[in-house]
Amino acid sequence: MPSDFDSPYRHGFVRLAAAVPVVRLADPAANAERSIAQLREAADQGAAVVVFPELGLSGYSLDDLAQQDALLDASLAALDAVREATTQLLPLVFVGLPLRLEGQLFNVAVALQGGELLGVVPKRYLPNYREFYESRQYTAGSHAVADTAVVLGREVPFGSDLIFAAASHPQLRVHAEICEDMWVPVPPSTYAALAGATVLVNLSASNVTVGKADYRRLLAESHSARCLAAHVYTSAGAGESTTDLAWDGQAIIAENGVVLGESERFQAGDHLLLADVDLERLVQERSRMTSYNDQVRDLQPQLKAMRRVPFAFRAPVLADTHLRRPVPRYPYVPSNPATLDQRCYEAVNIQAHGLIQRIRATAAERVVIGVSGGLDSTLALLVAVEAFDRLGLPRANILGYTMPGFATSSQTLEQAHALMRALGVSGEEIDIKPSCRQMLADLGHPFAKGEKVYDITFENVQAGERTSHLFRLANRHRAFVLGTGDLSELALGWCTYGVGDHMSHYNVNASVPKTLIQYLIRWFAQGGRHDDATRAVLEAIAGTTISPELVPADADGAMQDTEAHVGPYPLQDFTLYYLTRYGFRPSKIAYLAHQAWGEAERGAWPSLVPVDRRPAYTLGEIKHWMRLFLTRFFAAQFKRSAVPNAPKVGGGGSLSPRGDWRMPSDAMPDAWLRDLDENVPA
Repeated sequence: MPSDFDSPYRHGFVRLAAAVPVVRLADPAANAERSIAQLREAADQGAAVVVFPELGLSGYSLDDLAQQDALLDASLAALDAVREATTQLLPLVFVGLPLRLEGQLFNVAVALQGGELLGVVPKRYLPNYREFYESRQYTAGSHAVADTAVVLGREVPFGSDLIFAAASHPQLRVHAEICEDMWVPVPPSTYAALAGATVLVNLSASNVTVGKADYRRLLAESHSARCLAAHVYTSAGAGESTTDLAWDGQAIIAENGVVLGESERFQAGDHLLLADVDLERLVQERSRMTSYNDQVRDLQPQLKAMRRVPFAFRAPVLADTHLRRPVPRYPYVPSNPATLDQRCYEAVNIQAHGLIQRIRATAAERVVIGVSGGLDSTLALLVAVEAFDRLGLPRANILGYTMPGFATSSQTLEQAHALMRALGVSGEEIDIKPSCRQMLADLGHPFAKGEKVYDITFENVQAGERTSHLFRLANRHRAFVLGTGDLSELALGWCTYGVGDHMSHYNVNASVPKTLIQYLIRWFAQGGRHDDATRAVLEAIAGTTISPELVPADADGAMQDTEAHVGPYPLQDFTLYYLTRYGFRPSKIAYLAHQAWGEAERGAWPSLVPVDRRPAYTLGEIKHWMRLFLTRFFAAQFKRSAVPNAPKVGGGGSLSPRGDWRMPSDAMPDAWLRDLDENVPA
């Protein structure tokens, strides 16, 4: 039996369903039967909200039959059958039918839950152009006089201003509208979202024409993005009249501009689309986006007029707790090859343009860079080459220095020289061991007396010597120091403060996480951007074990391994992204990480990840490394408070106090660690 921790509902997710039943035109009883079957299927799969198409109980393509008493009576009977079926089911349900009220005929969506009618939402905007003639049969919802309606002997709220609010789940607020309501410049759901609705549903019929599906998808994506909401769209499919039109049964579930799921179109049978939306994420985004709340202020009279309709809801117990949504293992690295190529192109151009402007502003025509033969300095050097080529400056003005210390391996030293030669930059080697020995002797360090003491002082003397040399070399050559440290190192404090790799005159990597750097280097190696010799060097560097190479190999010949100390960068970058970008609590991040990394066979991998480097992590491992991340992240804020200038690169943000991240250096991690310990199983 899955634990409570395994349930998506425990972590702020809600499962939504878009149902597309086969319609038997003008036969509400048959349509109710099919709808009830789909409703039960959705309930069995743990859905909280189930949405059926516009006029789904009667069929949409009725023309003047919609005004026939026999059909209207049968539609009410079908509604009552669906209502009765909801008595023992959990979901909030929206079904469509024609409904006569006060001598007017409305195209409506009816909300049902637990055997109760909760409210009736009329279609506000009726299309009466091209193939649409809805004004011939129906009255627009804006023409209604009353704000309540008596349906099946019950008086319920009536209007497009209804927000259905789950009493036990304060973030589950649902608004419904019908088809054309979404196609107008300001849909009714816009006001609902500003008034607190987090789930916007659209019951649609929408005949299909060539290219229309793409436009619908664009509407769903963009509307969910503008409203910072989840959006459920479902449209009529098989069984509607093809006298003059055709139907494809498209269903879409989107969240904040991202399509989480889309049905296969033109299916012959009933089909059901389910996806889990993250309501906590939407609420976080709304609270951060100050301009969103400014518009709430501007529209207060309209928003205060919105009516809340409460309903009882309890989260279902799920047999299958896998999230019904993609959870990328690498949130900074798309798994889709085309998207990855575009992201790499944008990242490199952002870095290069940042450096170009700094070169122009300083009137410097040279940069000094330390080249270690590792990932970070390689990317910074590649970006420098891009910038100098675009400025028309000679690559020889890029002054690269590799500075071997006490633990530099022959592999990385050779890679550093090979890279500088291949790129045609000025490359020199400076042995820092003599100056390090002098400083260690001045400090009275045991290593200066021949003892094998490799402590933090021993490491930082080397890091500091390298940086000190780079700054003095910049003075000598009228250049500035190009930094190489990355976003992941800043998050973990894995850098030497002040006179160390923490500091530079300008840093092109400070907003780029380690996981993305690996793919940027492989991206440079592909696509004909460099010759064979350069590509070979880049591939070798991308596959090298990440190490600061500050401590000599142990008795077994094992070199210092960064990830053995600070954790696997894929996991740490995962935590960094969701902690700083969305403010999620550690237990939720651990849940997401386990969904993404718990099984190597599940989910998509970026194409550049070798098959033999596709690990899985247990929840215990995730918890262990997250505890280390949180402890280091809080302790290292003083370093981030004094970072050099650097361009923001990714949507995941930067850690510059002048940009995305401001945090006191003396804050305590106790609340975060307590959540991790108490809410994540061992």
